[in-house]
Amino acid sequence: MAEGPPSTLMHSLADVVNDIIQIGDYRRTHKKECVNLTRRVKLLAPLFEEVKDLKGPLPEDAIACFTALEKALYFAKKLLRLCHNGSKLYLVMEMKAVSQKFQDVTAELAGALDALPWDHLEVSDEVREQVELVHTQLKRAKGRVDVQDQLLQDIQAILDFDRTEDPDETVLERIAEHLDLRTMAEVKAELKALQSLDKGGDVDENLQKMFRIVKYLMPNDETDNSSRSSGLPTSDAAGHDSFGSDKSSTTAAEKLSSIDIPEDFKCPISLELMRDPVILATGQTYERACIQKWLDEGRRSCPTTGVPLPHYSLTPNYVLRSLIAQWCETNGVEVPKRPSRIGKPCTHMADVSPDAAAVEILLNKLSTGNLDEQRAAAGELRMLAKRNVENRICIADAGAIPLLVKLLSTPDLKTQEHAVTALLNLSINDINKGAIVQAGAIYPIVEVLKSGSMEARENAAATLFSLSVVDENKVTIGASGAIPALVELLKDGSPRGKKDAATALFNLSIYQGNKAKAVRAGVVPPLIELLADPSAGMVDESLAILAILATHQEGRVAIGFANAIPILVDLITSGSPRNKENATAALLALSLSDRIHVVDACKRGAQGPLSELVRTGTPRARRKATQLLEYMKKLNLEQGKDHV
Repeated sequence: MAEGPPSTLMHSLADVVNDIIQIGDYRRTHKKECVNLTRRVKLLAPLFEEVKDLKGPLPEDAIACFTALEKALYFAKKLLRLCHNGSKLYLVMEMKAVSQKFQDVTAELAGALDALPWDHLEVSDEVREQVELVHTQLKRAKGRVDVQDQLLQDIQAILDFDRTEDPDETVLERIAEHLDLRTMAEVKAELKALQSLDKGGDVDENLQKMFRIVKYLMPNDETDNSSRSSGLPTSDAAGHDSFGSDKSSTTAAEKLSSIDIPEDFKCPISLELMRDPVILATGQTYERACIQKWLDEGRRSCPTTGVPLPHYSLTPNYVLRSLIAQWCETNGVEVPKRPSRIGKPCTHMADVSPDAAAVEILLNKLSTGNLDEQRAAAGELRMLAKRNVENRICIADAGAIPLLVKLLSTPDLKTQEHAVTALLNLSINDINKGAIVQAGAIYPIVEVLKSGSMEARENAAATLFSLSVVDENKVTIGASGAIPALVELLKDGSPRGKKDAATALFNLSIYQGNKAKAVRAGVVPPLIELLADPSAGMVDESLAILAILATHQEGRVAIGFANAIPILVDLITSGSPRNKENATAALLALSLSDRIHVVDACKRGAQGPLSELVRTGTPRARRKATQLLEYMKKLNLEQGKDHV
């Protein structure tokens, strides 16, 4: 059998995974598919690191598997790059074809992982379980096509119009707005992306259509840096522009084009005279519409410096706005008017809804205020995030999450409590869950769980439960040291704290790698105590966790050692339908692991309640009870033979 060293192949695999992780900033048409694929690929990296360190050579079947995986990852990288900087028109007009490519690459990755020879790979249980989790997700991933009807209708309308007439400017505006093809630079980048798709020879008909759309989106003067809708429009329906009336618009535009605008007065993104300058966290000033668009697309760094942003608040630069006005008056140019926000929906912090305006002020206090102001601001954000879905989206979009994460480390316990509870409320939104984890919140939340006030510890546990709904987060939270801290809260917390700890432990224990962590952290004895005390109101939660832990060998040993059989038999006899089901499942797992437990259960009269359960229980309870009774019968027969 041909074998080879793992190092070179593993380095190649690790490099392509790293390349994929670095891409980011995907086109909105396929952003969800890109983010999901990237997240799953990232979770494969530890496998390559561990295999790379193996001393011996890899067997032939392992090399074949990793080679297939390498091919699939290169396919994924190419597809993700297309969605990062490829033609926006292509991604819309060929949406179904691109989605099919995502299905194909997902199937290739899943197929390559199917053949992994785990018995010949000496990797840790945690890495194996993580890769198996990814494998399961890849196999059950379904294709999705977000058909954007209005956009496709607009594109078709432009393609269908009579070429002797000008296309509908309103329709063009909608296309430009949706595809972010508003500035000359953006349109030229789109043209370049389309040209890269032209392989020579006969031009594809769809490609010809895409070139036509770009031609219509191109400003009349190709040297003009102005934007189709960047805030300096050439004209509107009434013949007015942003600089004044219809009589002065042409003169104003000509005047601007003939004057050298000071560099400090230009937006670094659009290179145009700023009308509404705002200061970013890094101190750079931008036109509000341009930098808001930058942030809306998910970018989290300064466009000029590349420095990651600690928060996303935008502060009006009144001094610069005044200087621009003075310069305009000195040079005989109409002072640019700020864009009106009247009638626009409130989708961001800059919009003038009461909650949005309040949040903008609160974020400034979080970032620059004293301790009292930070405490008050965090408390207000906590309440706003609790109020409704729109507030949760607004607060997160404004950049509150990194600021709240930073406050988790404050020595002021009340501020810490407000911060962790605000994050809990924000985490109700699924998109925010990812943002909270990416902001590095898990380890600080665990520290709050260990040493915060009781209310803060309770809400930290609830936050971990909320975040653990996402499968990948179960792995991260389990590795953070959260499980021992949750077990401590289960032991000494308030009634509410114990419930929060139990729900988090239940969710985390679904992942196989966390079951042993929970057992080693000593979770079984307090669960047994809670089972034995119905007045604590924790029987349901405790039994559900035990049933999960009983599927792991260490869990079965710990449950058996804790003398759980009498309690389980009692619950099978008189518990709720769900509790009877879980108690039977746990007892079956224990009995199959060690016959001493089934003997104990028989001595305590388990056969009668189990027989009743076969007739009246839930479908799962009936199955488990039937299996257990058959095993008891088999064991009795064997013991009978031994006595003959």
